[in-house]
Amino acid sequence: MRNLSISVHFARAVLRQTVNRGLDPVSLLRRNRISPRLLLEDDARISVERFADLQVSTMLALEDEFLGYASSRMPIGSWSMMCHAVVGSATLGQALSRYCRFYQLFDFGLHPVMETDGSVTRLLLHEADDSPGCSGPYFSELFLCNSHRFCNWLVREQLPLHSVDLKYEPAARVQEYRQVFMENPVSFGQPEAGLSLASALLERPLQQNEASLRHFLRHPVLFMLTQHFANDSWTAKVRDVLRQNMGTLPEFSEVAQSLQVHPQTLRRRLTAEGGSFKEIKNRLRRDTALHFLGKQGLSIEEIAHRAGFSESSAFIRAFKSWTGVTPYSYRKGL
Repeated sequence: MRNLSISVHFARAVLRQTVNRGLDPVSLLRRNRISPRLLLEDDARISVERFADLQVSTMLALEDEFLGYASSRMPIGSWSMMCHAVVGSATLGQALSRYCRFYQLFDFGLHPVMETDGSVTRLLLHEADDSPGCSGPYFSELFLCNSHRFCNWLVREQLPLHSVDLKYEPAARVQEYRQVFMENPVSFGQPEAGLSLASALLERPLQQNEASLRHFLRHPVLFMLTQHFANDSWTAKVRDVLRQNMGTLPEFSEVAQSLQVHPQTLRRRLTAEGGSFKEIKNRLRRDTALHFLGKQGLSIEEIAHRAGFSESSAFIRAFKSWTGVTPYSYRKGL
């Protein structure tokens, strides 16, 4: 499994409706081995495994797959039934049409619709005129994120998006939203929430069936957050080279040589994708550390080594800059 982490901002969003529904968010956090203290740190992060478990636990506790954000409750099991309705489709376009039709059967305040304009197709979230409205931006973020990642799973391909449009201004760093939407461009303050992609992608044949669906439905939230299909971006290529050499973490020139490209050319390509070698290396170290801190039996020294640090002291300083707490405090809260 790829070692990933997610901003605590999204954990707060998962829990935002719990108090109004008479639930104790601290209890949900502790049940999923997340320290409540982390939610007080704006820069804190949690492993993607803990986040996925928290989201599922909160859905079950609320008895609502939309986490209390929609104008009416989405019963537990709706996602599973949608998957069964969609998986027999011949193409992605047919599957996405069935996906929209399924959710149009429910009155929850937003209606997903497909609109094609020549070479571009958009999945839009239309607000119902007679709806009391949805309480918070996370609902559209969650719906669109799930839609994109579910489409990726259906065709076993990381589908590029032209854009992701959100109606609200960002509540966390823009890069955090880009990570959630798999490094695709995200725009805020738009008149309507939705995502757009090349219409040609809708001709992709589905690569999944009832047998693979049974495996997927064991933990679809975690599966969608950790699935990894071929990605030809230079950021992904650099990350893969570093991930394969965590013990020694090669320098930039060595990575460029491994990828058979001039260092200056690689630097320009990473900049064009909105990143840098230093950022890629730091995120990889951070996510690796968070992953192994959730495992039993590994010392801080061993985790430091696995995260590419030669000294524990340097690792502890870096970890605190990433999360606001030391690795000892983070592990104690698990």
